[in-house]
Amino acid sequence: MDHSHIGHGHEPQATLPAETVALPERGFTINRSKALIAAGVLWAIWGLMIWLVTQGRTAGFDHSGLMLYRAGVDLQPLGGNMLQEAVRDITALGGLLLSTLAAGAAAIALLFLRMRREAMLFTLTVVLGWGLNALMKTLVGRERPTLVPHLTEAAGYSFPSGHSFTSAMIYIGMALAFASFSGRHSVRYTLIGSAIVISAMIAWSRVMLGVHFPSDVVAGWSGGAAWAFTAAALLYEPAKRAADSAAAHGLDPLGHR
Repeated sequence: MDHSHIGHGHEPQATLPAETVALPERGFTINRSKALIAAGVLWAIWGLMIWLVTQGRTAGFDHSGLMLYRAGVDLQPLGGNMLQEAVRDITALGGLLLSTLAAGAAAIALLFLRMRREAMLFTLTVVLGWGLNALMKTLVGRERPTLVPHLTEAAGYSFPSGHSFTSAMIYIGMALAFASFSGRHSVRYTLIGSAIVISAMIAWSRVMLGVHFPSDVVAGWSGGAAWAFTAAALLYEPAKRAADSAAAHGLDPLGHR
């Protein structure tokens, strides 16, 4: 992602000792135009999935996705117990407990690194995103699939997938926050790309466990990712003002500069 600090040329920098850590004063900002373009594409996918589901046009896609991982008359999953445990471990990363712990740890780490703006932006992204996901589930009210056995416990409505939305929102939002430490595109794209892959794995694990339709996770993941990019672009200024407030300075765990 682009940032406002680029433009100093390609002058070689002196190598720092291994024990030296150099952090930017306030972090490098992302290119908000690019973030909004990415968000627009993802919101379009999210809206399309809502229309397809409410119009009953995803039956073939949902059936194929659920059956892809199953075999036999009892529709048991392929791969044995070891693969099932691995899938459950992956899906746990998007559950309420672990995703909340990850988000809280990331916000605290950003505060310790004196990146109050990024901490505020990430916190706003997560808190508002939780409300958005809950609203979407209530509006659609789709029941969970019964075509295949469930391999884990799941409650509530099926559309969109909460694990998919939450994991995309938190892990991509976290990557965007920590990408502000580097002005190098390669570092930024690696962080964001890794978050995309991890959150997509969490999303698809819900289909492999039989507790969500494929259309649930496509909508959930695209909505969560769209919100992460949207928040990074539109909540930047409110987060900056909040970070500069007296209350935010009081949250500095290392004291005032």
